[in-house]
Amino acid sequence: MILKKSKRAILLLILVLTSTEFVAQNATAKQALIIDADTANEVDDLFALVRAIGAPEFDLLGITSAQFHTSPLASDSTVAESQRINEEIVRLLGRKDIPLPLGSNGPLTKADQPQPSEAASFIITKAHQMQEGKKLQLVILGSCTNVASAILLDSTIVPKIQVHYLGFWHDTDTNTYNKEEFNSGNDVIAVNVLLDYPTLDLSVMTATTSQHLVFTKQTVDQRLKGKGGIADYLVNRWETYQRWWTKEDPLKKEWIMWDVAIIQALAHPEWTTTKEFLTPTENTQRHIKIHTAIAVEKMEADFWRHLDTLLN
Repeated sequence: MILKKSKRAILLLILVLTSTEFVAQNATAKQALIIDADTANEVDDLFALVRAIGAPEFDLLGITSAQFHTSPLASDSTVAESQRINEEIVRLLGRKDIPLPLGSNGPLTKADQPQPSEAASFIITKAHQMQEGKKLQLVILGSCTNVASAILLDSTIVPKIQVHYLGFWHDTDTNTYNKEEFNSGNDVIAVNVLLDYPTLDLSVMTATTSQHLVFTKQTVDQRLKGKGGIADYLVNRWETYQRWWTKEDPLKKEWIMWDVAIIQALAHPEWTTTKEFLTPTENTQRHIKIHTAIAVEKMEADFWRHLDTLLN
């Protein structure tokens, strides 16, 4: 009888220890993440940030603001515009604890001259704080200015970071890159800094691939409209932002969620196909990873599941 009780106690102890170890492993499995976002440029940026905030996959260390000076809607301080929306998003979600370092308001002017900013300094600091064997995940939703500047200011961070960039139009058959894509065009010099750095761990979610993740206004209204807070803020952004790059769909019944795609690919790599390609011929010849296909239905369903946890 005593022996049976001892066995039960031992089994119970093993279960407790195993459960504790599982929880600890899950906690440490969170990806240390900084998102660099030109949030005021469009609509999908806001949706991407909301997907990342409070997500179980990420330890979101900060959101840095990025410039987008080539937009015809650009003010003389696009980075300040992005900063204001970042501040509003974390306020509405009750997450003012998330640092929001200000980025550079202008692109690089030379390949060896950084644009110092709070954002670049923050990236450097957080990279050096990473534990041995761990890498800081840097997601670039706009121009590459802040991340390229951080590398130019302190290249010793390169082994400590993985960069995930949303940019380029890319033809997988011919392996040709179009750097006139909007994000790339806002700082081509910075893009080339990343491509030319031989040991930088770089993956790209191209516009060619991310264009397939499309949300409809009907779904957005059903899910969000009239719910107040961040929900109505997202709806209002959709309704009031004027698309300048196309005359198609004037009623804005659909919106490409370019930025959501790269966040979802990082959270769920099993939902994306990634292949290695050589960099453009004008750049240092090395291999980078490019997402060539994504599971759009799974990505959208997962987005709304996360939104439900934030709203309920």
